Amino acid sequence: MRKLVVLSGAGMSAESGLKTFRDMGGLWEQYDVTEVASPQAWDANQELVLRFYNERRKKLLESEPNKGHIGLVELENFFNVEIITQNVDDLHERAGSSKVLHLHGEIRKARSTVDPSLVYEIDGWELKQGDRCEKGSQLRPHIVWFGEAVPAIEDAARITGTADILVVIGTSLNVYPAAGLINYAPKNCEIYLIDPGDIHVPPELNVVFFKETAVNGVRKLINKLTAFQD
Repeated sequence: MRKLVVLSGAGMSAESGLKTFRDMGGLWEQYDVTEVASPQAWDANQELVLRFYNERRKKLLESEPNKGHIGLVELENFFNVEIITQNVDDLHERAGSSKVLHLHGEIRKARSTVDPSLVYEIDGWELKQGDRCEKGSQLRPHIVWFGEAVPAIEDAARITGTADILVVIGTSLNVYPAAGLINYAPKNCEIYLIDPGDIHVPPELNVVFFKETAVNGVRKLINKLTAFQD
């Protein structure tokens, strides 16, 4: 069974109603992203950071996987599918994808501020000041913030290097180190890019573009990849 690796970004979840920071509007328009998503922000104002992620978590719990997420699960009938996602939501898992690697953390989890190995599921949508780990320290969102290392990037590069087919969905390929993963695809790898925008890719790569949203693009991808399979 051929290996199909998916790299998904914010556009993957947009049709589930999940907005990026820059699209959230309202209260958050007055803040720069680093004021709510960086170690410096956490040190300066834990309450603000917790409130920001609580709002995002609440919205996630009100959302459902879209047909794009579900389509990727369908592809598991034909390929060995692994998903590398830049998204912190759990919509791939809730759709039924069996192998998902989160590059930038998981919003429905919290971790210790003194021991990063202590990670906990959050019951509901709210993480509060005073919620502590077993070692007595405040819990923080289990998110890779701006300025922090991306611990899963080496695993992601390894997975990408095993791909027979690489599918990039809903990402501008501007955020590093995730954007560099496309360069780890083997030379004979088929590469598909699904996004309604104009995305720049290295000219030496042979990329098939579907200038579509995730839902429409995944459906076209399924039709193309499974047309000659039983």
